[in-house]
Amino acid sequence: MPVNYEDAVESFEWDIPEGYAIPSVIEEHADAFGDRTAVTFLDDEGTRAERTYADIRDDTNRFANALADLGVGEGDRVMHLFPRHPDAFAIQLGVLARGALLVPCSAMLKPKDIAFRANDCEATTIVAHESLVDMVEPVLDETPIETTIALDGSPAGWESFADLLDGAATDHDGPEIGAQDPMSINYTSGTTGKPKPVLHRHRWLRAFELVNGPYWWGISAEDEHAPGVEDESVDLDEELLWATTGTGWAKWFWSPVGVGLTTGARQLIYDGEFDADEFLSVMAEEGVTRLCAVPTQYRMFTQTDLAEYDLDLVEALSAGEPLNREPIEAIQDAYGITPRDGYGQTETVAVVSNYPGIDVKEGSMGKPTPGLGTTIIDTQEEEEVEQGEIGEIAVPVDCPGIFDSYYEKPDLDEETFDGDYYRTGDLAREDEDGYFFFEGRADDIILSAGYRIGPFEVEDALVSHEAVAEAAAVASPHDERGNVVKAYVVLADGYEGDDALTETLQAYMKEETAPYKYPRRIEYVDELPKTASGKTRRIELREREQQRFGE
Repeated sequence: MPVNYEDAVESFEWDIPEGYAIPSVIEEHADAFGDRTAVTFLDDEGTRAERTYADIRDDTNRFANALADLGVGEGDRVMHLFPRHPDAFAIQLGVLARGALLVPCSAMLKPKDIAFRANDCEATTIVAHESLVDMVEPVLDETPIETTIALDGSPAGWESFADLLDGAATDHDGPEIGAQDPMSINYTSGTTGKPKPVLHRHRWLRAFELVNGPYWWGISAEDEHAPGVEDESVDLDEELLWATTGTGWAKWFWSPVGVGLTTGARQLIYDGEFDADEFLSVMAEEGVTRLCAVPTQYRMFTQTDLAEYDLDLVEALSAGEPLNREPIEAIQDAYGITPRDGYGQTETVAVVSNYPGIDVKEGSMGKPTPGLGTTIIDTQEEEEVEQGEIGEIAVPVDCPGIFDSYYEKPDLDEETFDGDYYRTGDLAREDEDGYFFFEGRADDIILSAGYRIGPFEVEDALVSHEAVAEAAAVASPHDERGNVVKAYVVLADGYEGDDALTETLQAYMKEETAPYKYPRRIEYVDELPKTASGKTRRIELREREQQRFGE
């Protein structure tokens, strides 16, 4: 499904029906092809379950009726905390069918994080998996939560999801909801401070259907024709999508909900700890055709023998952070396909992407996605920077593909939507061919002796050395240069972090990058500080350097 990029950019028009909402989309899918498998669920204990589109429609309405009986209605905030699960979609859509707002939470959070979110958005209901109830119980008394529903169990004091569905009607007479009604509060990962409550409206999912589907995943709904798409021959009955994300992250809405459900595709959900060989085996056995994984998983795939796995992959997507050159080349060699990066945030759809058919440039996040108007502006002024200059990725504030506001945070809204652009806080540069290259967070840029250095280029070069498994580059205070590049390095097995290796890595870096970018300081660590979603917390490393070398 290759894309004529210039035609797509010129011809794209936003088409968001006033009555668009994902529960009604599923109703339409169930009427049109209710017997199509929507979800094939597997876990590492051998459990297998399937849900058709008709199943999801029926269970959505059953749960919506149960929520109505429990007093959940329009505008209420409903948190959910469960692993990848065959009933995940029915739970989420059931909440939305009531006109309530979803507040997704990850199992990687702590009880204090649950309490923060519940109090911040004043959630009154939570749906939690039985195995995660202990994360909620200790903080219930300090939150507004009144209604507690357990999935796959019935702990004392909790409603049972299974019991609520038992005997409930499969049609639901709920409030009318449309594209401009609030849908979810997705909290950011907190790389630079407290998580922010990102409010999305139902139009957000239509934006994924129109943008992420054709211009990243390479699929469209059967009745849609995306501008610039040169081949509409993709048969959704023959495709199997797998996004490895968890239910608590915005990426779940990016792909399993925003692309998989909206287009009517078949998709796989696998619940199990990541293991490269196990994931590759699952892909081979189930016939996955389109995969979306994170860079760490792709890097781990390349540590095993890819030749052992006969995959049906036609597309491989990557998101979360830029993908390094080594896994790109390894996947190309093994399967003849090139992993394609997509860039966006909790606040957006994919605003930059390597679209189907593009000539991928290693290390590039791609080109601005059709319809979004994404550009790079000066970090201080609302002016586009010249090609080759580092600036801030920005999207027009009236774009339907970005969030509506921060939930009940007028001060943040005023700061965020003050001008013509939503500033992402991420830095990039554009090359002569229109490709964007990630340079780090605005706060992560390293100013050294008058040079502006993006941390990712340093990190990308470091991890290309066989001794380096992971790396993070930050500014480290220096009396003469203001700052120097400091690299925190996690070593690959079999290497020792001594002075000799430091000299080797520094010499290597001078060959791989401009000499002024090499790390003048290197520290070897067992692990890098990460957010719950797995992103490196450079802010923590910068603060560490300030304490050591700052005034």
